[in-house]
Amino acid sequence: MPLRSISGASDATLPQPRLVTTERKTAETNITVRLNLDGCGKHQIQTGLPFLDHMLTQVAVHGLFDLQVDAQGDLQIDAHHTLEDVALTLGLAFQQALGDRAGIVRMASAEVPMDDSLARVTVDFSGRPYCVFQGNWTLPSVGGIPNTLFVHFFESLAQNARCNLHAIIQYGNDDHHKAEALFKALGRAFCTATRLDPRRGSFIPSSKGVL
Repeated sequence: MPLRSISGASDATLPQPRLVTTERKTAETNITVRLNLDGCGKHQIQTGLPFLDHMLTQVAVHGLFDLQVDAQGDLQIDAHHTLEDVALTLGLAFQQALGDRAGIVRMASAEVPMDDSLARVTVDFSGRPYCVFQGNWTLPSVGGIPNTLFVHFFESLAQNARCNLHAIIQYGNDDHHKAEALFKALGRAFCTATRLDPRRGSFIPSSKGVL
């Protein structure tokens, strides 16, 4: 179902919908992302990589983001360009939807188990891109995606979302479970960090006064 912006509000004091569309078009990929930070988990995701679709579904459902991702990439070569550019476009969507980041919680951490596996994601929408990824995989790939690309996904997401992002697979045996716990934790941490804090009002959550 296509995502739609809310219109017709007459009270200027009402919060504006934090809904954006971002695109990235290169010789290698054509990506469109529609993101509503204040959604309910509706999603429509088609990247050509079913396992990536499954992971992004976890972000939407557990982050309560309405998310639509349409991606065409040079999958005849490999998954690298598509996965990287989806992450860059999604990161840019978060960056644009947050605007000046006034009133947001800003920092959050989520720890999620999945059967044998446990993962934690900690985020700070500080305006400074930085990513730390820690985790060991059992096999070279999961769902047809080389496991080395998942760190690249998180790095690219942090780069364009302009956030500190620490993603840690604490332990586990099954790589599918490790990855799914990680992306569920990503959704939960982003959900809390992007939430508007009524006590903060319109103030920037920084002693500097800007992020």
